[in-house]
Amino acid sequence: MNTVKVVVKNVPDYGASRERNDLGFLTFDLKTDLSHLFNWNVKQLFLYLTAEYITPNNELNQVVLWDKIILRGENALLDFKNMNTKYYFWDDGNGLKGHHNVTLTLSWNIIPNAGLLPNIQALGQHSFKFPTDYTQTRV
Repeated sequence: MNTVKVVVKNVPDYGASRERNDLGFLTFDLKTDLSHLFNWNVKQLFLYLTAEYITPNNELNQVVLWDKIILRGENALLDFKNMNTKYYFWDDGNGLKGHHNVTLTLSWNIIPNAGLLPNIQALGQHSFKFPTDYTQTRV
């Protein structure tokens, strides 16, 4: 996993309030082989990419940026280049600009035909930092 492009803007979040909040944008590369997770009892995998970081207002921030469902029989060898996030990366304040330690983590749920529903975190993580200046350009 790798980040390709990382920018941050300060824009009004009309969904929550009229205050201006940080909105992060990033593109990422993701390469992994999940075919070994499938067996007779695995119906599908639900993958999701989260970003975790700490701000003065919140000890732990977690944002889901991307997800994907892989059904049994589909190609579980992923090789994505320069992917956009699927969901917005909002902060509830101004905690992204200049943040030096945001960690991306790939996790998945194994959806079985029968039995327990385990939640598994991948072994690798990727950390990146946001720029110290807001971008004014269209992203």
